[in-house]
Amino acid sequence: MKIDLKKSLYTAFASALIIGGFASSSKAAEIMAPSSLANSGQLTYAVAATFAPFEYMENGKLTGFDIDMINEISKRMGLETNPMNMEFKGLIPSLQGKRADIINSGMYIKPERAAVVDFIPYMRVGNQLVVAAGNPKNIQGQDDLCGLKIAVTLGGFQEGLAKEQGAKCVAAGKKETEVLTYPSAQDAALVLQQGRADAIFNSTPGAVKQVTALPDVYAIGGKSFGPYFLVGIAVRKGDAEMKKALEAGLKSIQADGTFDALLKKYNFPKEAKNLN
Repeated sequence: MKIDLKKSLYTAFASALIIGGFASSSKAAEIMAPSSLANSGQLTYAVAATFAPFEYMENGKLTGFDIDMINEISKRMGLETNPMNMEFKGLIPSLQGKRADIINSGMYIKPERAAVVDFIPYMRVGNQLVVAAGNPKNIQGQDDLCGLKIAVTLGGFQEGLAKEQGAKCVAAGKKETEVLTYPSAQDAALVLQQGRADAIFNSTPGAVKQVTALPDVYAIGGKSFGPYFLVGIAVRKGDAEMKKALEAGLKSIQADGTFDALLKKYNFPKEAKNLN
């Protein structure tokens, strides 16, 4: 029997293309979407868009780190996103009532919350020094505050941290940090802007929001410091399928650099991704 070599090669080449096409499609859908969704083809999430830079409204549009993150994760599942913006107090009830598939709202993982929902942690937040733009005093951490002025909210958590640091300076034989107290965080920020303080203490999210809003006025001074809290996506208690899919999606965006790009976009410090 005579074999048409040209035809055989063409058939083999075409078959390879078809197989390759199936392989590419399979790769694109590597994360299996959960079977039980509030709305078919959509990942419906509850969010309280009042916590910049995690989630907030800008020009009438929902935006923020969490919004971009869940959009990227959903793409890897082959799903569209369907946000449900509401008050923070309604987040967990909407999840438990199955109106939402997940809570994607910069939620701090606390024992009382972990008792009623399961979490996929993705970020660790703590406290941050905010300094004047350009960091003229080259403040890279709390040890650089000895002999300098730091503005804090009167009676706030950061006031205690600042006074502890002042005591450490004295114990080390250095000049004590001068702690300036003000009625609100806004007042403390204004004092820094006016040059009457060298730095202020803020939470990591608060510092990021501050620097993002006024990059010509403020800058981040060094790395974040404790005490720390983990932030996570919440799923219904015992929803192993949803949790597994989200964990796979999170791992995917971390592996390809998307997560780091979002940290940079929203001015989060790189160490925020270190959950330990």
